Amino acid sequence: MLSVQDLESGYGRARVLFGVSLQVDPGRLVCVMGRTGVGKTTLLNTVMGVLPATAGSVTFEGRDITRLKPHERVRLGMAYVPQGHDTFPQLSVLGNLLVTLEAAKGPKEALDEALEIFPRLKPLLKRPAGFLSGGRQQQLAIARALVTRPRLLILDAPTEGIQPSIVIEIEEAIDRLHASGLSVLLVEQYLDLALRLADRFAILDAGQVVRAGTAEELRGGEVSRLLAV
Repeated sequence: MLSVQDLESGYGRARVLFGVSLQVDPGRLVCVMGRTGVGKTTLLNTVMGVLPATAGSVTFEGRDITRLKPHERVRLGMAYVPQGHDTFPQLSVLGNLLVTLEAAKGPKEALDEALEIFPRLKPLLKRPAGFLSGGRQQQLAIARALVTRPRLLILDAPTEGIQPSIVIEIEEAIDRLHASGLSVLLVEQYLDLALRLADRFAILDAGQVVRAGTAEELRGGEVSRLLAV
């Protein structure tokens, strides 16, 4: 599905990633974890083409996409929900979904499917996105990604700063999507949530993968030390 090999990237002359490799197999959920500032968002931005790779490669479904633009990766079946409730605040909830649906040239059924994942958005369809709570905005951001009917969903810290009740709803939605066979690459800060959702994990430290394995291996003391603030 997704293969990242020896990936290097950064901002200007400041290199952030140093030879990062990971893989997301079809239908699997891989959780990327690590302290603040270790390169998690940089990794996702480079995988999605928001940042250029300076070395290494990104392959999706057997195709080298390292030099493709973000919109080209979306057309291939990738969807990205960056950190920070990415919505069009002046548009209604429905308007946000329709703009994305039209850009993706998708069927109306894709909108209905996204709202089935987040049914609490249905009574809010006429409300401007900017007037939603942070948690509902995050749900809308994920729903916008889902209307493209991706085969790989990339989520950057979708539960960060969200009220606990909506964290539960987002977790249940991710679990449901994963159970349906959708491949997911997830950056997550909460170890307990990662333990419940992930098939595999990768821990970054100083721009490198320092530990990777199955979800069961997340329970070790060494993992807790690497994630400690």
